[in-house]
Amino acid sequence: MASSSLQPDAAAKDYFGSMQEPAPLAARAIGSYARGCLAGANALPINGPSWQVMRLSRNRNWGHPDLIAYLQDLARASPGVGWNGLLVGDLAQPRGGPMTSGHSSHQIGLDADIWLTPMPNRVLTADERETMSAISMVKQPQDRAGVDRSVDPARWTDTHAALIRVAARDKRVARIFVNPAIKKALCAFETGDRAWLNKVRPWWGHDYHFHVRIACPAGSIGCSDQDPPPPGDGCGADLAWWLSDEPWVPKLDPVTGKPPPVEKKRPMALSALPKDCTSVLTAR
Repeated sequence: MASSSLQPDAAAKDYFGSMQEPAPLAARAIGSYARGCLAGANALPINGPSWQVMRLSRNRNWGHPDLIAYLQDLARASPGVGWNGLLVGDLAQPRGGPMTSGHSSHQIGLDADIWLTPMPNRVLTADERETMSAISMVKQPQDRAGVDRSVDPARWTDTHAALIRVAARDKRVARIFVNPAIKKALCAFETGDRAWLNKVRPWWGHDYHFHVRIACPAGSIGCSDQDPPPPGDGCGADLAWWLSDEPWVPKLDPVTGKPPPVEKKRPMALSALPKDCTSVLTAR
């Protein structure tokens, strides 16, 4: 792809979503988690001693080498807490950037989704990896007033909590996103050193998987970290808000009695990304 053929106002997701191979450049996360791209990506092998990659047709098992190393380390550690192995969902596209569907983040190769379903004791077929469903850990529904926003005790276990604790204690990790009900369960689980809970942040969704985000690696010039989370374990007033009706129950229009229409956002234009992302697209 020649730089002269790129249209600055075109949807960046169309360009980056069409890339099948990584940019042959030095490894570098460029920009921010939701506005950037990735040079020199590595692929997480689809099978490992204690992991398997899901949804192979998406070609989203690419990441900065530091993320790939982190995932392999976590996979090796997971049997030590009684977890059979990782089922790994989306990382990033081969050259990062906005995705053709789904995530607004995962753009710079530092984010990964890990299913809250343990790996089975066999290699999954290609078809199973496309059709197998992850299992929600949270009582449903969540979008009705007054419901119990807690984990489902028939599915959630202390082993789930122990896995997330191992994931969060790694110094490379900046944040882990989970459903607020899962955060609530983690707050109750930890009876010792609670420092790791600071990294675990409640967010919409994330009841089928947890989302790991590592910090900008050394040498990634132009990579923008998020601000650190607020001090504390995050188990107090902030979590109470997330467990209330306000974030979940739709606000109804007083006239129509229906939720207001959802405004579709215009796709991010190529010109909205860091300039170096053009070089990532055109590298051969």
